[in-house]
Amino acid sequence: MKSFADLDGLIGRVPGRIVTQLGTIDFGRGSEALYRDQMPGLLMELSDRARVQSITASSAIEGVVVPDVSRAERIINRLTTVLRSRSEQELAGYRDAQDYLFREDWRPVNTGLLLHLHKLLFAHTASPGGVFKAEDDLVVDRLPDGSSQVRFKPVPAARTPFAVTDLIDRYRDAIGAGEHHSVLLAGLFILDILDIHPFEDGNGRIARAITNALLMDQGYSVGRYVSLEQSVAESADAYYQALLDSTHGWHAGEADPWPWLGYFTRLIADAYGVFADRAAAAKTPGTKQERIRAHILSHAPATFRLAEVRAAVPGVSDQTIRIVLEQLKSERRVQPDGTGRGATWTRLPNSLASE
Repeated sequence: MKSFADLDGLIGRVPGRIVTQLGTIDFGRGSEALYRDQMPGLLMELSDRARVQSITASSAIEGVVVPDVSRAERIINRLTTVLRSRSEQELAGYRDAQDYLFREDWRPVNTGLLLHLHKLLFAHTASPGGVFKAEDDLVVDRLPDGSSQVRFKPVPAARTPFAVTDLIDRYRDAIGAGEHHSVLLAGLFILDILDIHPFEDGNGRIARAITNALLMDQGYSVGRYVSLEQSVAESADAYYQALLDSTHGWHAGEADPWPWLGYFTRLIADAYGVFADRAAAAKTPGTKQERIRAHILSHAPATFRLAEVRAAVPGVSDQTIRIVLEQLKSERRVQPDGTGRGATWTRLPNSLASE
């Protein structure tokens, strides 16, 4: 499609900061095999955790939220089949789409795959899934005063099937040619599929799901262990701004891809950094309590949540983390801010511990 019409002209000269990020990404990919051989248990734990985070976060970006966290996890883990609301139905749908990509042999990417993922996304609802949009649409922004403005005009409905097929063919040809970095090609594919906007609803979720698939297909499996969707949710403003900056002039073939590709490569490079940190934490000598303590005092943000400690120090239980927090609280090294699941903890200055 548009981004693949002249790849040499569009991405033939890669900005230095993105070259650096691609280097980090390639180094991270090279480490994956080592972790798989040496730490299979850790990777299984990280995979289970990332799966829940990805399904929850990608849905929440679109306003699909199940407020009861424990119930949401039961739905994601297929421990309940009774879906009480539209949000629960769509959460289960994204679960099915994500699981299909991670567990089934879908390769190579093709039009049928996109339609099947969309069908899975809405399979638990009354909305039709697995079909391209029937009417032209607009991507609009809702402003604080209640008004709206057109952000982008996607490809017309009548041209959507051709546009999707053309994009897939060009992407596969570019991957086969091997003349450009596959991560950049995956980023351009996502940019174009969002600009085509092939479905009436669910375009963002399909794009985020297929991101993991394209990266895994090229050997970049970090999305299996660190939730890219969670990172997108935490940087939603930057995500949407980067997309907006790279859609200006897209129909005329004059768009600048680097705002989006900069965000995209940084997202993946940061995920590999998190992956390496978690693997290093699991290899750190000492008891589980010592590892938790070291993380809280030396690596955690000044204010943090128990869940963030759990994510950073794999293989430890919430009860063990609470024991360490209580110890540090008695030493006046941390203090709680609130109670319950959403409570935060603040690390105190060292001077308070010695008073």
